[in-house]
Parts: sequence; structure tokens; C-alpha cells
Amino acid sequence: MAIRPIITHPNEILTTKCKEVEVFDEKLATLLDDMYDTMIASDGIGLAAPQIGETIQVAIVDLGEGQEVIEMINPEVVEIGGSEIEVEGCLSFPNLYGEVERPFYVKVEAQDRDGALYELEAEDYEARAILHEIDHLHGILFTSKIIRYVDIEELENEEEEEA
Repeated sequence: MAIRPIITHPNEILTTKCKEVEVFDEKLATLLDDMYDTMIASDGIGLAAPQIGETIQVAIVDLGEGQEVIEMINPEVVEIGGSEIEVEGCLSFPNLYGEVERPFYVKVEAQDRDGALYELEAEDYEARAILHEIDHLHGILFTSKIIRYVDIEELENEEEEEA
């Protein structure tokens, strides 16, 4: 397991549509482990393979709080519902934040690291993180969805008010 450098914007790989994973082997398992270590070291909650230079459909999400790490290989959104606007950031866009509208609910079909197909349903913040990472696999950046940019001081003020 290793911490890999995160690719930051601008970089063509971030807008590249990723290829489907066809081989489920030790190399894929190592990639997933490296992605997890990289995400944790970068204080992120999600990471997609293109963010570390791999143009394959692999993404992870970990909201912490005792929840299991979500590993999505070849994910497909099969159902969405509701809508909400929240502030998002991205490891590939350091110190850039903006309000983004996304579905409140998502159902996804994906494969795990062994290739087994599974279905996942998520709501609210978890759904947002999953959709953000799946967008990366299609070369879609959150900046293309920003309704309003939010500066860091505004975010810090909101956090202080909530405390």
C-alpha cells in the first residue's frame, strides 16, 4: 500500500472518460488499497482512479463514522430521486468550494474488488459523495456544476456557527 500523488486541475486526465475494468486481480486490489491510503492521507472522503492517474472506472467513498468503505468498480447509476444544494470541494481542486445541486437519493449497481455485482442505495451526504466520484469516472468535474463559488472564510464561519 502506498500514498500516490493526487492529480490537480488543470490536467487532461481529469476530463477523460474512464475504461471499464475487465480484470479483477491483485493489481486492482493494490490500486484500491493505495487509493484508500491516499484518500485518508489527503483528508478526503472519496477518490476516483483518474485522480491518481489511472483511467479506469474505480472509485471509493469513506464517510468514516464506523461505516464500511464503499469500493465501486464499473459503477452505474440506476435510479436517482430528490434534489439538494450543498457545498462541495474536491482533492483535485485544492481550496476551491462551491454550491452544487445533486440528487438526494441514488441507487447504484457496481462490482466489488472480486468482480461480484452488488447494488447500493444512499441518501444525502453519502449519495452526494458517490455521485461526485462517479462523475470523475466520466470526466465530469464538479466545477461544471457549481451554482455559486464559496470562499474559505464563508465555510469557516458556517462551521463556527454550527459548533
